[in-house]
Amino acid sequence: MSEGSKGLPPRTAASRPGGAKKTAPKPKKKKKKGSVWIKIMFAVLSVLILIMLYVGYLAYVATNAVDTIGTANNIVVPEEESVKKKPTGMVLLGIDSREKGGGLNTDVMLVAIFNPNTKSASVISIPRDSVLQVDGYRERKANANYSTFFNNARSEKNMDKETAEKEAKKEIREMLSKYFGVDLKYTGIINFKGFTDVVDALDGVEVNVEMDMRYRDTADGTNINLSKGQQVLDGKNALDYVRYRKSNQGTAESSDFDRNRREMEVIGAIFDKMKSFEGVTKYDKVIGAVGSNLTLDMPPSEIKNMLSTYLGMGSSDITFQALNGTWKSPYVYVDSTSLEEARAVLQAKMAE
Repeated sequence: MSEGSKGLPPRTAASRPGGAKKTAPKPKKKKKKGSVWIKIMFAVLSVLILIMLYVGYLAYVATNAVDTIGTANNIVVPEEESVKKKPTGMVLLGIDSREKGGGLNTDVMLVAIFNPNTKSASVISIPRDSVLQVDGYRERKANANYSTFFNNARSEKNMDKETAEKEAKKEIREMLSKYFGVDLKYTGIINFKGFTDVVDALDGVEVNVEMDMRYRDTADGTNINLSKGQQVLDGKNALDYVRYRKSNQGTAESSDFDRNRREMEVIGAIFDKMKSFEGVTKYDKVIGAVGSNLTLDMPPSEIKNMLSTYLGMGSSDITFQALNGTWKSPYVYVDSTSLEEARAVLQAKMAE
């Protein structure tokens, strides 16, 4: 060791040639908890605002639709009698309103009881060719009753069209009230376009088509062409699936009872689709479709109460049942046991 190096401190690893140079570790930045919570709260508030805007928009759409649907503007319903407080019975009729369709004959006839206490419903489907034996009423095919009441109101009572429609709704409701032994308070009529528009508003419904269905009628423009299997049906095909009965294209035929079963199947699929998240985002379109094609002799305020009370109801909340019977041309004669069961179902729902 040279004299010049005497007394010098020893070299550290960092000061030696090639030695690793250590740096003091930087202190970790602490996450600001406040900023994280602000972001979360902002996101939540944004979602809530969007929901409120959507609900407000739905309320606006619903109000416009309700004003179109409701035809009993001058009726005030006491609070204790409201649909949101008391079980309500109604008749729902489907009419083929196409230019070459079936006029005022009702291809779909439903009697329904809605119960606000259980937020559920019971629905009975009536075969179109059935003869309903009710004291004081002439026996005819069930689907001809509404049109007969309407035409009689026009020709025999000299009523204008709007008044005759109200009269026919009242007559069919009174007749079916006697037939089933329940108080039916309202009558709604939807045309077939309303059915297809609702399904299209939901971007279709999923159905398991039970068999190939082919039928064509150039007279009224019917062209049914469905293949067997699970599939999503648009409005036109969903209506074809429900209505299919005859075949002139080599496929198996169906019956009124099968039609009623498929009718209830598709209605259930519509309710389930509306209950889904995808369906909720399409409420505005559904309300618009219904508003353009449905008339109901219920005060607009009560229609709003119906919407708020039963919105979100799914097929599991609805009991579907069809009247069964025996075909003896030209009528279906309803089986007495089936009728008693239907009456019991409706009366039980009214009493819940």
